[in-house]
Amino acid sequence: MSDTDGAAGAGFAAYQSEIYLNGLEGRLPPFTTDPTALEDAARGRLEPGPFGYVAGAAGSGSTARANREAFDRWRIVPRILRDATVRDLRTTVLGTGMPAPVLLAPVGVQSVVHPDGELATARAAASLGVPAVLSTASSHTLEDVAEASGDGPRWFQLYWPDDDGVCAGILERARATGHTTLVVTLDTWTLGWRPHDLDLSYLPFIRGVGTAIPFSDPAFRAQLARPPEEDPVSAVLRWVQMFTGTDRSWERLPFLRERWDGPIVLKGVLHPDDARRAAAAGMDGVVVSNHGGRQVDGAVAALDVLPEIAAAVGDRIEVLFDSGVRTGSDVLKALALGARAVLVGRPYVYGLALGGEDGVRHVLRGLLADLDLTLGLTGHRSPAELSPEVLRQA
Repeated sequence: MSDTDGAAGAGFAAYQSEIYLNGLEGRLPPFTTDPTALEDAARGRLEPGPFGYVAGAAGSGSTARANREAFDRWRIVPRILRDATVRDLRTTVLGTGMPAPVLLAPVGVQSVVHPDGELATARAAASLGVPAVLSTASSHTLEDVAEASGDGPRWFQLYWPDDDGVCAGILERARATGHTTLVVTLDTWTLGWRPHDLDLSYLPFIRGVGTAIPFSDPAFRAQLARPPEEDPVSAVLRWVQMFTGTDRSWERLPFLRERWDGPIVLKGVLHPDDARRAAAAGMDGVVVSNHGGRQVDGAVAALDVLPEIAAAVGDRIEVLFDSGVRTGSDVLKALALGARAVLVGRPYVYGLALGGEDGVRHVLRGLLADLDLTLGLTGHRSPAELSPEVLRQA
């Protein structure tokens, strides 16, 4: 069975056997299979600026720590004799078929950790059939990443520009390049206080990294006295002003609906009332997320509010989850608490840093194998069988 055959049977779990069999020939995994050790491994590979940008968090880091502590407070209760030998992890979310309820979260400026950046990520995700959510802050253009993705499923994440013409142009290009679902990040309209970046004065955007999408956009280029190739500093300053510093209101959502004919998901939801407003506004889903702890120091852990939000709107719109996800058991816990699918971020970026496309693929295969095995070993044959009854609070 190949990686892309879906998750029926031992599809993803077979990666474990593959690793052991390779060991008989003296071949070891390219780097650790422990997702909690990836950060330290990447630290040894990256310069301090790029590493801090990926691994760092807002303020004291308390929100990032809270995300992990929230997972630790929930313990799985395995069941036995449940005929879980054959498993099927496949699901469909907002019209996108996927081999497991896992997506790659939008992470910008990936070229700071590997020259191929989003191109490598897109190729790895497509080889497994896993949807990748491309960030507006991509190091490569929409068109180039779509080409790298081939037939792979792809979603697009929007950092909402305050220029309607530029925003409309980017959305049009995203649809034209086969992105089916729009993920609108609303908790990062300005950057949180991030000491890791501030201490090194490291912000990729002002260095012209993560600007490939606007710099290749006709509407944006039309506003410049000289093209970015001739005057990159002016182009950078114009773009930074355009996509940071402006908080939107609920009344602006129709603008996006009028310009996007596919599903729209709001990312950064941490309160059930906001989730209810999203549903009432005709949105198709929300991502329960605190941006991996990168925006508000001392914020609530995303997992702690997931059950309440799922109870509030899960029967009307799709509830997705990210923030703090590292392992297959993390994914299982989030699914049991009400998420329809889970977005994973930092782990695959560390994989990118450690091995490019192959590194991303190794991390994803490991995560999916872990999820597959954990699902079976807890007595479940599909994600649909999971519920809060699977868990106990420690």
